[in-house]
Amino acid sequence: MSLVGVYVALSKPLVAALPVFLLGWMRFGIAAIAMAPWLKKPASEPALDRRTRVLLFFESFLGNFLFSICMLYGVSMTSTVSAGVILAAIPAVAALMSGLFLKERLGLRIWLAVACGAAGMALLSWGKHAQSVEMPTAETERALWGNLLVFGAVVCEAAYLVIGKRLSANISPKRIAAIINLYGFALMAPAGLYFALRFDFAAVQPSSWGLLVFYALAASMGTVWLWMTGVKTVPAAQAGVFSVMLPVTATAIGAIFLHEPFTAIQAAAFALALLGLLLATLPGRSTTPEAST
Repeated sequence: MSLVGVYVALSKPLVAALPVFLLGWMRFGIAAIAMAPWLKKPASEPALDRRTRVLLFFESFLGNFLFSICMLYGVSMTSTVSAGVILAAIPAVAALMSGLFLKERLGLRIWLAVACGAAGMALLSWGKHAQSVEMPTAETERALWGNLLVFGAVVCEAAYLVIGKRLSANISPKRIAAIINLYGFALMAPAGLYFALRFDFAAVQPSSWGLLVFYALAASMGTVWLWMTGVKTVPAAQAGVFSVMLPVTATAIGAIFLHEPFTAIQAAAFALALLGLLLATLPGRSTTPEAST
């Protein structure tokens, strides 16, 4: 989740250099080359049945395709700090989805952790509203649409977390990453080709190409493998709480490297987010029953 926060923040300069659909298509293409050896089915794994193929498709459609579109367009219209605020809703949405679709028991500490994340988001939103009073109307409207797109990414990410829990029970994390990346590449291909034929690649700076390679390997390989390996043994609702590290890291990158303002209100909000993370992960009597679901 920390690594996701890094590439979400660094995608802001990327969308300034490349069209969103071309950026997404190239990301999946680079990762497909790197993950080609991961596609081979291990002897210990069963063949993919129809239900598993459908889950793999929706894992990619929601977690790769729609998440990328909503996130990349969203951060191009709003600030990285604002995106971090909205992304703090992922633990709550993931917990609700895991309880609804996976029938996981949501213990008191999980709900307290979710409440901490929600309180942090509310605090950040209040601070952002106070800052937006002096913004021009057109800029405010643009930021609003950007924020709505980022919230769409929140829903996609929460669904990705829950579906990933189901998939990780039967398929290796590496193979999941490789398969859903190929789905993403295919989904992006029509729009990606359209923009590729009309884009001046010579105008892109060398630093942007390096950032693109990092984005591709982090988004399609590193984060997927780490997440799918983790959710094999961690309940989805509890794992979802770790997603507070996404907005924390994204906002830290925005403040430190992209020179966006970072206030005392934001610091207090992220302290709440980290408190929620501790509540969800410290050993306790509720851990054993939850882990066995």
